[in-house]
Amino acid sequence: MEKASSKAIESLGTNEGPIPKRQKLTNGTSSHLWARQQSSRIFTPYRSIGLVSPTTIPFTSIPLGKTTFQITTSAGRCLQTYDLRKGLNLTFLTRPQTPEIITATASWKSQVFASWGGETQHASRGIWVFQRGKLVDELETKDILDEPVQRLLIFGSWIVGCCSTKIQVWRSSNYEHYTTLTPMRSSTSKKGNTLSGAICTMPTYLNKILAGRADGNIEIWNLSTGKLIYTLLPPTSDIGPVSALAPTPALSLLTISYQNGPIIIRDVKADKILLRLDSGSSYESPITSISFRTDGLGAGEDGRKAGIMATSALGSGDVTFWDLNHGGRIVGKLRGAHDPPSFGSETIRGGVNKVEYLAGQPVLVTTGLDNSLKTWIFDETPFSPLPRILHGRGGHAAPITRLEFLPSDADGADAGGKWLLSAGRDRSLWGWSLRRDGQSTELSQGKIRKKAKQIGMFGNNNGLAEMGPRLEELKTPEITCVAMSLNRDGGIGASAGEASIWSNNRGNKGKKGTFDASSRSTTGWESVVTGHQGDRFARTWFWGRKRAGRWTFETGDKGVVKSVAMTPCGTFAIVGSDGGSIDTFNLQSGIHRQKFPARLTPVQAKKLQLEELERYGTGFNTKLGMTKSLPGHGRHTKAVTGLAVDSTNRILISCSMDGFVKFWNFTNGTHMDEIGFIPPTAISGLRYYHSSDLVALSCSDLSIKVIDVETKRIVRELRGMSGQINDFCFSNDGRWIIAASGDSMLRVWDLPTGHLIDAIRLKSPCSALAFSNTGEFLATAQGDSVGVNIWNNRALFTHVPTRQISDSEITDLTASNVSGDEENGLLQDAFDEEVKLQGIAGDMESTTLEQLSKEIMTLSLVPRDRWQRLLHLDVIKQRNKPKEPPKAPENAPFFLPSLDNSKPGGGLVNFDEQTRMPEKSRVLKTDRLAAESDFTTLLLKGSERADYNPFIDHLKSLPPATADLEIRSLNSVGSSSELKHFVAALASRLRQKLDYELVQTWMTLFLRIHGEVIEGNEGLIAALREWRSEQEAEAQRLGSLTGYCAGVVNFLRSSRA
Repeated sequence: MEKASSKAIESLGTNEGPIPKRQKLTNGTSSHLWARQQSSRIFTPYRSIGLVSPTTIPFTSIPLGKTTFQITTSAGRCLQTYDLRKGLNLTFLTRPQTPEIITATASWKSQVFASWGGETQHASRGIWVFQRGKLVDELETKDILDEPVQRLLIFGSWIVGCCSTKIQVWRSSNYEHYTTLTPMRSSTSKKGNTLSGAICTMPTYLNKILAGRADGNIEIWNLSTGKLIYTLLPPTSDIGPVSALAPTPALSLLTISYQNGPIIIRDVKADKILLRLDSGSSYESPITSISFRTDGLGAGEDGRKAGIMATSALGSGDVTFWDLNHGGRIVGKLRGAHDPPSFGSETIRGGVNKVEYLAGQPVLVTTGLDNSLKTWIFDETPFSPLPRILHGRGGHAAPITRLEFLPSDADGADAGGKWLLSAGRDRSLWGWSLRRDGQSTELSQGKIRKKAKQIGMFGNNNGLAEMGPRLEELKTPEITCVAMSLNRDGGIGASAGEASIWSNNRGNKGKKGTFDASSRSTTGWESVVTGHQGDRFARTWFWGRKRAGRWTFETGDKGVVKSVAMTPCGTFAIVGSDGGSIDTFNLQSGIHRQKFPARLTPVQAKKLQLEELERYGTGFNTKLGMTKSLPGHGRHTKAVTGLAVDSTNRILISCSMDGFVKFWNFTNGTHMDEIGFIPPTAISGLRYYHSSDLVALSCSDLSIKVIDVETKRIVRELRGMSGQINDFCFSNDGRWIIAASGDSMLRVWDLPTGHLIDAIRLKSPCSALAFSNTGEFLATAQGDSVGVNIWNNRALFTHVPTRQISDSEITDLTASNVSGDEENGLLQDAFDEEVKLQGIAGDMESTTLEQLSKEIMTLSLVPRDRWQRLLHLDVIKQRNKPKEPPKAPENAPFFLPSLDNSKPGGGLVNFDEQTRMPEKSRVLKTDRLAAESDFTTLLLKGSERADYNPFIDHLKSLPPATADLEIRSLNSVGSSSELKHFVAALASRLRQKLDYELVQTWMTLFLRIHGEVIEGNEGLIAALREWRSEQEAEAQRLGSLTGYCAGVVNFLRSSRA
């Protein structure tokens, strides 16, 4: 092992001692500030949430004394450790994250080993050692690992890593590599010497391991000598690879599972098959995990005997329990322990990854590809062969489709961006806590397993019936839209009546149903409304109680729900359908309240017909492209894709695929106004910002249009996306719009300027995003992940330039990781000087464009008060001149020591002498500056090169007093008169049409100071004539343009226009 590498890793993983101050390394220039930065200007990755067990890597467990167990799962490039005694609360996150994906894990004593590496030939690989979440050491792997490690096994003094064709062995005492075991190539099998990855050790077998091969053989190796001792042959040649190995509690007995064969219990010492069990597995779903119960209970009729085995498969969500007494039999199947794989959709994950009985405990631990970790406990009284759930941690089993940060309630209890709501393709709705991971939970949809038993999904008590529909099919369809308001949420103790969940799917329109909550003493009602894919019912949820609500709201035209909204007060829910109908429901009583447009009575309908005959064709208003419909009209002709209600419940805003934005009177359902676009474009989404009454619309022409609700005008149109707009949102202050598109880009626009100020290119398209109401976080979800990525907002701590970025400034970033170790913390940017310099550099870069066109007269960017003070500097000096000479200080107290010059007036200067001293020093200073001043040097160089730009830039940077002194110090003696060159410099600036007001100021001051020396100086007179000709030409041009503009304005204001 390389000592330097070990010491570096040890120092990386520990935090002992003071943290050294970071040194700023620069090359002496600031040119690097404008170089392309590999980081976003606004957002930095923070961490990922919602990942528990999303990979196929089995978990590993370790007992901590006699009190608890710690269970470690893999989340990709990070390990997460949960404590069983604390209810599977997250205890540790390993940092730093591994350079590549973790391929195997193992626990030993107080340490966790993780092997990582890529599949390619030249990919980096290694095995790291973590303790309490910190990297403490690594195994010697340089020039050793040419294949990724599939399994890790640690026992005694050995660490064994099983690769695809080799077995690597290290010593556990010093982590040094010991030997490499290479299985012999089989002459009868086409698979050669490929290992299946199944590996185990047998109790009392010193220095021995058993490794399964792809041809069905099992090899026994002596690690100390590095020799192959024996080979256990498969029962038949077509039985397939070894899929799982596990030693039984009985000595010398080994349990073997084959990919397309039975489960076999074999006596290793005698090489004899003792028991054959038909697991019913197939080649697509072989047994991959085997575990034995070691507390001596669970078998027999009363559960008082030993001999229980549990098996699971990646292709199934069930766990099978076997009683190995009397020939072996199945005593129960835990149906739906984890979600099974969905064969109809590859994005929905499922299957049991690993099962393991905790040593000496009636507790079973399982993980699944549905991104969940569960513990199950077996009850002794009354005895049951099947366990019940003890603890569970999980997340989405499929990619996320919707994200929403919870708004603040009336008391501000959920303020601060603490909670995040997410919906996924796995038909679940989750609430995530950004402060404490253990508070995250799935909103309950009722007793799903109880429903499954009622419809016979589990068969008899032992669960032996064939599986019909899956458990996920008992959940609601996939959620497509979410709306929420916490102002009427009663919290966890809310009492909303005794109605069962979603119980009013019939007869809830226009009349009170059986479960009318208005007649009861309620403390709150539902605060979340969701729409579902292919479903005509919108459903309600209790956020405080984390469960489904009482009501289902059916669309008015029996169409599929396409959009939902809630009023800010939390009393009404609005539902839009794919047929264009819009309906309002009361969340307290579940009663239908309004339809948009409102239904007309027969008398109103007859009156409307008469009015239409009289006013036919007069209802169209061509001004601003808006139309005002007649009462009872205005229904959308296509799917309603967005709904919003203003802060005072006066106006309902809707948009549709028909290309119109409509404004309704929320009280009576009257259609007020509508806006259409030319050319017509379908509208796919709507976001409303209440504070500024702005509505953002995502359109099919790949643009986002922003409308002012008050004026009904388009105030911004944001373009630049090259893919479908997946999701977008306002920032918390309404200044930004963040959009995710199908081209894997995140874009941020600044609304006041309309500029694209930031863009991030991700590895895969972002499917959903949300911005916290405190401005701290941006949450994103991607189509290839089941987690939620949280980003920090750097604008809270550093300045963000608002200039338009170019394509070369688009940043390529990966999403945040679970541990967040390599990313910026929440407060890092507040103290990062480099970040601040980048922000200042961005502003400087935005001001380098001095002139839009050479045909336009441009003013300078020098502050106005600076050049105005230059004209009145004498007045300012006279006003600030002291009115009387300074007085002598009073006698000091007796207890203070006297100064060296103890005379009362010794340190004073006569007032007249004080006023004359600056004049004397000024003369001397003038002579010195004439020889050494940069002002004079740049002026003379500019005259020689006919380029006065450096001189003008230097003069612009001088303070008013210094500029006045430099102009007064101009020398008129000699053939190369500085006065003539100064006038030529101002004339060249007029010729370039730059710094117009500065040129006028400098010339005014120049004539005021040196007006007496002009007469008799022919060179200076010629330069002034040239300057006057440039001045008159420019003044005439500006005058003609001003007159033309004034004439156009007067024409437009006249009555004839």
